[in-house]
Amino acid sequence: MSDRPTDRARKLLRGAFDTHLHIAPDVVERRIDDVSLARRFEELGMDGFVLKSHYGSTAERASVVRAAVPGVRAVGAISLNRAVGGMNPLAVEIAAREGARTVWLPTVDAVNESHEREAPPGARVPVWVKLQLELREQGLEIDPVPVVDEDGAVLAETRAVLATIARHGMLLATGHLGRDEIFAVVDAARAEGVEEIVITHPEFPSQNLSVEDQRALAGRGALLERCFTTPHTGKMSWDQWIGNIRATDVAHSILSTDLGQVFNPPVEDGLALMVDRLLEAGFDEAEVYTMAVVNTRRVAGVEPL
Repeated sequence: MSDRPTDRARKLLRGAFDTHLHIAPDVVERRIDDVSLARRFEELGMDGFVLKSHYGSTAERASVVRAAVPGVRAVGAISLNRAVGGMNPLAVEIAAREGARTVWLPTVDAVNESHEREAPPGARVPVWVKLQLELREQGLEIDPVPVVDEDGAVLAETRAVLATIARHGMLLATGHLGRDEIFAVVDAARAEGVEEIVITHPEFPSQNLSVEDQRALAGRGALLERCFTTPHTGKMSWDQWIGNIRATDVAHSILSTDLGQVFNPPVEDGLALMVDRLLEAGFDEAEVYTMAVVNTRRVAGVEPL
């Protein structure tokens, strides 16, 4: 597999969005800044991206990027980690009024991820864990953000967040929740009237959802997010990643990159590299277009082409 995308892949991505990426400005070093990435997307014919931050709303920032590069639609979002008050419906309300589209449930502060902070001294850890540990050394202990109680019942504050998402027609992404939390929240979201749900990187080690679970969630109307970084960084094999897509039907899958880390490929190359992998594996162009363009535009909240 080449480290440079083919022209065929680039052409297929006309009109696509990358709905999960981590770029500067951020509290950790990133590979590229948002305005520069928008210019690269414009050159390549992709229509836009969703700005993800683990630590705050990106809605205002997205509006600045749109003004700087009018040909590309940067979309705002918010992640409900401790920095915005956790499961805080007020934070969601304000983000919505500023134009945010996606609401990620806890990611770096998910209860499901709390074990990462207990890494032994000198261990190689993700950049967000390194930040958590630095803050702890400064006396800023960050409590995990629960979404369910000890019996697995969805918390009142979680329901309030879901109701806010539904009222504004936003999209819910499940973040780094664990398997049982995901099912509980998806069912509660449907009960509150949330229409659009994405299961965040179901192949990621802290999710690691079985094919049966993925099918069950797709049956509830959720889309399954297939991130480039999960197989690219060896968290699972490309063959298994591709097999999960086949087993759950392309209509239920959306491609995104989760890129922006300094050690990974250029952000603007990620979707095209995924497209090349899928074409080589035998998916036809219509199937790839569904995952890479049709479904990414749906998640970004923009009109179909």
